[in-house]
Amino acid sequence: MKQINRKDTFFIGLMLFALFFGAGNLIFPPFLGQEAGTNYWIAIIGFVITGVGLPVLGVIAIALSGSSFETIAKRVSSPFALIFTFILYLAIGPFFGIPRAMNVSFEMGAMPFLSEHVYDTALFMYSILFFIIVYWLSLNPSKLVKRIGNVITPVLLIAIVLLVAGSALSGFVTGGQAPGEEYTNNALTSGILEGYLTMDAIAALAFGLVIVSAVKERGINNKTLILRTASAAGIIAGIGLAAVYVSIGWLGVQSAPEQMFENGSEILTFAADQTFGMTGALLLGVIVTLACLTTCVGLVTACGQYFHRTFPNTRYNVVTLVITMASFAVANLGLNAIISISVPVLVAIYPIAIILILLSLIESKVSLHKSHYRGAVIGAAIISLYDGLRELGIEYNSLNNLFLYLPLFDHGLGWIWPAILGVIISNFIPQKNARTD
Repeated sequence: MKQINRKDTFFIGLMLFALFFGAGNLIFPPFLGQEAGTNYWIAIIGFVITGVGLPVLGVIAIALSGSSFETIAKRVSSPFALIFTFILYLAIGPFFGIPRAMNVSFEMGAMPFLSEHVYDTALFMYSILFFIIVYWLSLNPSKLVKRIGNVITPVLLIAIVLLVAGSALSGFVTGGQAPGEEYTNNALTSGILEGYLTMDAIAALAFGLVIVSAVKERGINNKTLILRTASAAGIIAGIGLAAVYVSIGWLGVQSAPEQMFENGSEILTFAADQTFGMTGALLLGVIVTLACLTTCVGLVTACGQYFHRTFPNTRYNVVTLVITMASFAVANLGLNAIISISVPVLVAIYPIAIILILLSLIESKVSLHKSHYRGAVIGAAIISLYDGLRELGIEYNSLNNLFLYLPLFDHGLGWIWPAILGVIISNFIPQKNARTD
């Protein structure tokens, strides 16, 4: 039986780290550090539990399925799997995830060196160059490990180390201040919620397919070995993410006594400027651009592989070209428009994706039936779909008053108990031949 060596596993893990580490991941921890203050270490543990734990579990769930997320979703029903997976890939791909990452790259990597009056033209030209590079890197998935894991990721990590180490040694850092209201008595819970809001578990469902494909391309077809390798890669990526989150989060803790900021990007800009001046702005631009670039490559590749499987008569390079061009078109709508359109969809589908991940992991130890999946998905969807409507500004007082009885409803976690109730109720439904495979 063919084995995969530790070096290959390590670099696959580095590639996965780079795919996950996008602009959102860069911005959340510093702001958490500023708000948590002296309760930072408790809060960042919570953040890592969901911000790292859920994505790693998502990759493992895909490895368990041996294929793609659609295989897991079919345990509910085939029509549901087709529709939900299609929506998921469009949401994290050309309609939101890819355009948002490109826009953040432009805002933080290019605009600090440009004049505001050339914004539209600069965005257009930058996006052309950005997506040409993304398309080229995505054309050959078999070379992703070599290009990203072996080359881009080390450069990205070196840049992050320079920023954090330079800030620590520059003398601008002081000490944390008193925690904000949310982090005074509930630092762990608040950190868990912040990690949940990164919504990286959805990306894991796409990146899991990329990792499984990378393992299979090395001649590994044994399901146990695929699972073992993907799990190891997930753990390597998780350790890397946790280390970076803790480090850049600490910048928020240290800079808060000097000045309060409205978001994480301002904290990083301040830290870079205080440490290296204009060179710091360039360093931060490199970090953000590489982080967004690798995430976009991963998403284009994952979407390309999924849609190529779904429509096998269409060549992979044609599919990736369509995805890249669609992402380019959406990206030029601007960041605010992208967020206003897409966030309600992500809020609606995220809990359903998490439920399917957790149930697939549970099923590796306990026998489940389709009714368990259906009950949990229906229970979660009742709340998550309404949360999506609320993001659109559509809400009803009667439903709000009813759902407020659910724990954590106001934090976007009201779906948890209905999902559990759905599983319990499903136990009283005749199972027939509804076991999952």
